[in-house]
Amino acid sequence: MSSHLSLARFRPRLIDALAGYDQQRFLKDLGAGATVGIVALPLAMAFAIASGLKPEAGIWTAIIAGFLIAALGGSAVQIGGPAGAFIVIVYGIVERYGVANLLIATACAGVLLFLMGLFRLGTLVRYVPVSIVIGFTNGIATLILISQLKDWLGLTIPKMPADMFSQLHTLAIHLGTFNPYAVGLGVACLAGLFLWPTLLHDTTRFGHAVHLVLRRMAELRAVRAGSRVPGPIVALVSLTLVSWGFSLPVETIGTRFGGIPEGMARFALPEFSWETVKQLVTPTLTIALLGAIESLLCARVADQVSGLPRHDPNQELMAQGVANFVAPLFGGMPATGTIARTVTNVRAGANSPIAGIVHALTLLAVVLIAAPLAQHVPLAVLAGILLFVGWNMGEWREFSPRLLRRASRDYRVLMLGTFFLTVVFDLTVAVQAGIVLACALFVRRMSRLFSVEMVSLEPPVLTFKLHGALFFGAAAKLDPTVQAIERAPRGMTVVLDAMHLVLLDTTGLAGLRQVHKAVLARGGQLRIESLQPQPLETIERSGFADELRSGTPGPEEP
Repeated sequence: MSSHLSLARFRPRLIDALAGYDQQRFLKDLGAGATVGIVALPLAMAFAIASGLKPEAGIWTAIIAGFLIAALGGSAVQIGGPAGAFIVIVYGIVERYGVANLLIATACAGVLLFLMGLFRLGTLVRYVPVSIVIGFTNGIATLILISQLKDWLGLTIPKMPADMFSQLHTLAIHLGTFNPYAVGLGVACLAGLFLWPTLLHDTTRFGHAVHLVLRRMAELRAVRAGSRVPGPIVALVSLTLVSWGFSLPVETIGTRFGGIPEGMARFALPEFSWETVKQLVTPTLTIALLGAIESLLCARVADQVSGLPRHDPNQELMAQGVANFVAPLFGGMPATGTIARTVTNVRAGANSPIAGIVHALTLLAVVLIAAPLAQHVPLAVLAGILLFVGWNMGEWREFSPRLLRRASRDYRVLMLGTFFLTVVFDLTVAVQAGIVLACALFVRRMSRLFSVEMVSLEPPVLTFKLHGALFFGAAAKLDPTVQAIERAPRGMTVVLDAMHLVLLDTTGLAGLRQVHKAVLARGGQLRIESLQPQPLETIERSGFADELRSGTPGPEEP
């Protein structure tokens, strides 16, 4: 019998989306893409700075990776680029290995992601338990919140360490160096981001006089149009103007990085060697694993909110792989699907990958035209935007005592264990330990479903009923059956009723062989009746059926 490995077909969703594409759909995509492109600008800079990189690394990642993920991906509306989930990971890699090795690890992760999609492993990511996803997502959100306190408060700290406890210690001993102007900008940014979405919609909370003023403002056409501008853009522009206009003594992109270089990103091959790649196995796997999980989770969210045809997970992983391989060649950082920008894209009217391409081109145009203005952006404002992102990223209600009491013990162990491992150690350790623990808990639950029931002892017949799955985690439950047979009168016929036996693996088969040997040792005969298709096929293929018919024992265990 011949077999072949089935590879995924490389067919971007863009090809199907262009069928019947018309001007009306293009105008919707154009508006949505331009909106998301503007939203992505402050986030891209903030993610890069928080990751220990220059702001242009985030911007060019959003442009290049965002274009490639939209053009080659398997989702109709997903927006790709730098993501908050990567901040802690990238910062740790930069601290330990340096920026040059981060570029190599990202490119290698891109190769892994492409191979995962090519070999149809996209669906396997869906099998990661939701408790693990919530645990590491909340852990990463917590680390983001802690990491942004330095710039949000304007603390004078030359270099922040990578691990959480060292960061907390460093923040505590430098708390007296806070900058009141930076604190004011940071607080104003954060408060504005929380209030902006409902400022002109739910005005009753502000008191009667303020309510009347806001209602009058809401009636103005210009104000109504302005209220649709995304909050991060409003915060970035308004607070930058305040800082620049009053010459506030706060740290900006210009004072720390010298601004953003004008013109196109430069292509440069990193110094590649197999020795370096071997040293970067752990960060490479971390970037690939997180990129795969985040991108496919984001694509699933996009399916739910857009109502468009479901995404192709394998094609999406291949696109993510190409994007993460190419972006480092231009100094970029890891990229993945971004839920906030994707949802913004959908709500703005996107209906095809053209919107994602427009988003990347919009970013490119803004950078080429307005790059010199970025030097005035206060870092406290970018930190406030990231605090807002980190807060919205976490699913904090899952930690409420009420929900935890309702959840199963296994769910609580997995979620809280993954959260604490992410915070205390790192994401790789957390996900690896979480998946191993999830497998162990699953084996234990499945083993509890298997049972052996003795239903009759009427000489010369002894009958047992088998229920559930007889696999390696439950095979030991056959020991009492062997002991019961050894105590039974000689010459008995033992019947195993397998009507409710749904699965049998090789370890379970070895257990049945032990039962058979015990029966033969007592001079009896073993019959297995009412077998389901899978257990029957396993017994026939292994030769155990012939052993039962001939009444001979099977091979000795090694």
